[in-house]
Amino acid sequence: MTLSSEDKKALGNVRMQKAKEFLDDAKKNFDEGRYKTSVNRSYYAALSAARALLILEGANPETHDGVVTMLSLKFVKTGQLPHNSIKAFKTLLSLRTDVDYGDFDTIDKDEALEAYTKAVEFISTIEKLQKAIVL
Repeated sequence: MTLSSEDKKALGNVRMQKAKEFLDDAKKNFDEGRYKTSVNRSYYAALSAARALLILEGANPETHDGVVTMLSLKFVKTGQLPHNSIKAFKTLLSLRTDVDYGDFDTIDKDEALEAYTKAVEFISTIEKLQKAIVL
């Protein structure tokens, strides 16, 4: 996919908006005691934010692991994104995988809150970097 700079910015904005909607869903599910769904939405919020940032660099990975790899190469390795951000993203991915595919896995309120908090912090960091890049 070859996109112009303007198209990349527009797609990045759409993806960031999607991230915020997923984050709202995570909060609503948390408040309703649906902790597994909250973790799922927290992860997908972070994923959408990551994809919003990556598209600005012309990267559009097709897998979850591809997002981790591209974030690491394009932003962590260059010092633009702190290592703890990619660590938080990997934690969210692992939790999401557990709740989505683990038949007997449980998530309690504290774990769901931690996932939500990590997603909020990750998205905030990504959004600041996204804004700095498009200036």
